[in-house]
Amino acid sequence: MTDTNPDASVAADAESEAPETSTAATQAAADAIDPNDHARVAAEYKDKLLRVLAEMENLRRRTEREIADTRAYAISAFARDILAVADNMERALQALDAEIREKADTSVKALLDGVELTERELHKVLEKHGVKKLEPMGEKFDPNLHQAMFELQDTSRPAGTVAQVVQPGYKIGERILRPALVAVAKGGPKPTAEAPANDNTGASSQVEQTEPEKDPQRFM
Repeated sequence: MTDTNPDASVAADAESEAPETSTAATQAAADAIDPNDHARVAAEYKDKLLRVLAEMENLRRRTEREIADTRAYAISAFARDILAVADNMERALQALDAEIREKADTSVKALLDGVELTERELHKVLEKHGVKKLEPMGEKFDPNLHQAMFELQDTSRPAGTVAQVVQPGYKIGERILRPALVAVAKGGPKPTAEAPANDNTGASSQVEQTEPEKDPQRFM
């Protein structure tokens, strides 16, 4: 007599049918996905990838600029202090006119030559490190580069141009290290079309109406 267990038989049948049911369900789910969804998801991931790559490139460029700026302008404070030395040397040489130089003995002339050589070497070293001297004599007044100290009656120069340089200015790289202190010409002919005059209101706001003292130390 064969012993049959209805429950065991049902379980065996369920186990044999389970893999087929699972496979069919997976296939049905895969078939249910719209191919357009695959394309949309791929496009979204591609867009995100491109955005990340663009951000990384921008970060790289910004870092390079910051490093370059640090290298170029790291000596700004030191260079600004050195300018006082250059100013003193220039004033010392300007205090001796041609007649005094001509009458000076050999030793004094040698000393003056040494001072002039030192001054030229100082400016060469400054230029080597990106510091350039501004000599705006005759140029149109530019408030970004110059600081007007007073107006100077000069009919031989176009109005609004630099008629006198009280103290030279300096740039480091593309930045102004120190603006040039200048006198602005007035009373002369109007600037030509190639060099239009600045707004008189803007220029006069930076111009002192009183004549300054002749002592150059006043402008330091």
